[in-house]
Amino acid sequence: MSNEQGDLLVILRHGPHGTSWLREGLDAALVAAAFGRRVTLLFMGEGVTALLPGQGSGPLGQKGTAPTLEMLEMYDIETLLVEAEALARYGLDAGSLMLPVASVGQGRIAELTASHPLVLTF
Repeated sequence: MSNEQGDLLVILRHGPHGTSWLREGLDAALVAAAFGRRVTLLFMGEGVTALLPGQGSGPLGQKGTAPTLEMLEMYDIETLLVEAEALARYGLDAGSLMLPVASVGQGRIAELTASHPLVLTF
């Protein structure tokens, strides 16, 4: 089994506001990285909107996730992937996002989930 991308794949499917799922997924990734896991993040569906630049607090004072996203490199989380179909659905391209990402299609997503021994979905 090849896991050159990392030990843990964290799939983030929720946007930055409205629920705590995105923040919880990012927190899990940071904790895993702090304990020596090699982490890959995959933003799918509405989760790709978390990477839009210029996001502030959400309604009711929800903290924005941009500061957490900016800390990923400090934790050696460097493999950031986005679902190509979600980018197209939201009219985005990988170059317009706040962090460097690689776009992946559905076939590659299946390979990623199979090649990582640990997968968490938020």
